[in-house]
Amino acid sequence: MSRISRLPSSLLRVAACTGVAALTLTACGSGSGTDTAGSGSGSVKVGLITKTDTNPFFVKMREGAEKAAKADGVQLMTAAGKFDGDNAGQVTAIENMVAAGVKGILITPSDSKAIVPAIEKAKAKGVLVIALDTPTEPESAVDALFATDNLKAGELIGEYAKAAMKGKTAKIAALDLAPGVSVGVQRHNGFLKGFGATDKDVACAQDTGGDQAKGQTAMENCLQKEPGINVVYTINEPAALGAYTALKAKGREKDVLIVSVDGGCTGTQAVKDGKIAATSQQYPLKMAAEGVKAVVTYAKDGKKASGYTDTGVTLITDKAQDGVTSKDTAYGLENCWG
Repeated sequence: MSRISRLPSSLLRVAACTGVAALTLTACGSGSGTDTAGSGSGSVKVGLITKTDTNPFFVKMREGAEKAAKADGVQLMTAAGKFDGDNAGQVTAIENMVAAGVKGILITPSDSKAIVPAIEKAKAKGVLVIALDTPTEPESAVDALFATDNLKAGELIGEYAKAAMKGKTAKIAALDLAPGVSVGVQRHNGFLKGFGATDKDVACAQDTGGDQAKGQTAMENCLQKEPGINVVYTINEPAALGAYTALKAKGREKDVLIVSVDGGCTGTQAVKDGKIAATSQQYPLKMAAEGVKAVVTYAKDGKKASGYTDTGVTLITDKAQDGVTSKDTAYGLENCWG
């Protein structure tokens, strides 16, 4: 989900591979910037560019793309920024993939605005470009968007938190992503909408970059600022687990409600274990698989995917609240990021 500008050495491997014949693309390196093949030379090539290749969310996304590529008999080229927000690395990856002859590129933009010129150049050369998970700014810069409705994801946990508080006065901490990142803004605003609150009602707001260690530090800072915090909204589950660690150190883990977004297997297990009260589960594997299929369709008949495709979101909790639709963690663990 969120992820900033040094060119990864692995992307340099991609650059070194782009002038090589299709058969040798499959032998280019490993890790970030790897080219993997779904079939032999001459097949359709699809590019996948994620924010990083270490975040479990993007690992699952790559898994979905690999399975779809294998099923459809196409080649999959992959690349990633070395850290969340590595726009320069993603620009280089787009250029390399276009040079290698991809028919379409799937991308989770690290910088929703800064990536647009590179996307426009790719589209001008006939490449279908689909954003996954994170919309570009403007959203129309890509041909299509396959993503969670992040506003809805935030609303679901906001509604849940409001119901779970049962009328008690809330002192809210918001552990956000980073300024100006669309996913973070949408989830934050959705939470406030679902809770029936505004930014004026937030006692403490801190950016975490979606990182567990930074989430812990942010929570520690918020507890210093407002010791009475009893509701914590987090951008994702690593930030939520960081918040839980900070709260536990203060003996507050039992009396503070933590809600989050992502629904990964680790995060869903944390809900089952009682560390997180509820999370909105999204489905990156589905995003990537549908993206690959869209490129294959474009390659076969020239039909371009367009507009926004909602890949779904489900509230996961073992402490259901009246009036809030949810599934339990058994469902969540069975479907985590599927």
